[in-house]
Amino acid sequence: MDESLKLQEQDHVLIIEDDERLAELTRDYLTANGFRVSIEADGARGVERILALQPDLVILDLMLPGEDGLSICRRVRPDYPGPIMMLTARTDDMDQVLGLEMGADDYVSKPVQPRVLLARMRALLRRTDIIEPEGGARLAFGNLDIDSATREAWLSGKRIDLTSAEFDLLWLLASNAGRVLTREEIFSQLRGIRYDGQDRSIDVRVSRIRPKIGDDPNQPHRIKTVRSKGYLFVRDS
Repeated sequence: MDESLKLQEQDHVLIIEDDERLAELTRDYLTANGFRVSIEADGARGVERILALQPDLVILDLMLPGEDGLSICRRVRPDYPGPIMMLTARTDDMDQVLGLEMGADDYVSKPVQPRVLLARMRALLRRTDIIEPEGGARLAFGNLDIDSATREAWLSGKRIDLTSAEFDLLWLLASNAGRVLTREEIFSQLRGIRYDGQDRSIDVRVSRIRPKIGDDPNQPHRIKTVRSKGYLFVRDS
């Protein structure tokens, strides 16, 4: 058996979903594909379960009894570094933006085909391996230091509070400093899927990263938007 599949079989997924039948069907499908799965139906217990179990990945419904998915995501982010995939039956773009701003790594509208869900999950779980560059594991740009080994960044010696998805994007851009990365390249590297031209998750994350690394959101000097193309992480002159 391929070694990557052996590792994947050990991945623990926590499903927080109040639709019992949907949660059980998802659990059965993921279990058949090598995952260990836990289920929680009560949003009020969501934060406690995530922090206690520290699963490899969380599948989090937006609308839950007790506490909604946005609140859960916001509350666990400081202490849970793993990927969070948010599910919702609603198609409002604002819900997607809010979910990403709260720290979600991916946003999937229901109903979703099991094979699509599995592919998105695997992309989230393998992304840190995908973006790891050859050579040195630490980059420095002025007062900004980024370390891929510890998955941490510092600004003027002070640790920056980054979600897992934000760190991955920052590292990808910084390790390609001086080169414009298209949205298609970024999606392929970070999520293993093609960019559909509509997803705003990369733009939301860039907007969250900029102030954290000391970049002016209105006149950014470190991460520049290249119109109709993508993003450029500027090297030091």
